[in-house]
Amino acid sequence: MLGQNAHLETQPGSAGQAGTYGSDTTPYVGLIAEDFSLLSGADIADIVHFLCVLHGRHPGVIDHAATKTVEDDAREWLVQATDGFAAERAFLTKLTVAAGPISGVSGDDQSNAAVLGQRKALDMLSQSDRNGCAMGAAIALVTDWQCIRKILEQIALRTGVEARSSILPSVRQTSDLNILLAKTPALERALNFGAEQLLNQHRGLWQLLEARRNMRLSR
Repeated sequence: MLGQNAHLETQPGSAGQAGTYGSDTTPYVGLIAEDFSLLSGADIADIVHFLCVLHGRHPGVIDHAATKTVEDDAREWLVQATDGFAAERAFLTKLTVAAGPISGVSGDDQSNAAVLGQRKALDMLSQSDRNGCAMGAAIALVTDWQCIRKILEQIALRTGVEARSSILPSVRQTSDLNILLAKTPALERALNFGAEQLLNQHRGLWQLLEARRNMRLSR
């Protein structure tokens, strides 16, 4: 099941494989993990700006899932996840201000429009009437954010922003909920679809960020 595999892949040193991968499997995130000092101020501004475009607006993926999910088993997790991501959104906004504005990398830079398109896709996904789809996206977001949060904490150190501890549900809580909710093959497929689509958007974002960095380096 994708949700279980996503859980495995967020653990350090895990050899878990899945049809869809999270942020930590992208080359750019691997580069950052290997040597954060390689990032320029412009690279850092890009990361927080475009993450803010994707996830900095309220209501977001988890907020929409809370209105679409009827399973009682998910209520407590959703309350914690909603409050936790509200704090992450505020943290991301502070980092975006501290990192400063982004700059174009070409005369016809469509990066912002591309990420706005990703955000629209996530809005549609998280407001889907297919039972389990929005919840799968929310579960994937909380799981994948564990990797993203580590990068944001390093950016906070570089920019002088206080990084308070995350209050999002743990990966274990999230994985356990995913297993609990997958009561039928139809629900499991919907959960997996929601998770897969969200992780696709995250991978696409890191690919865009890497391309922008490479364009700057090639000047």
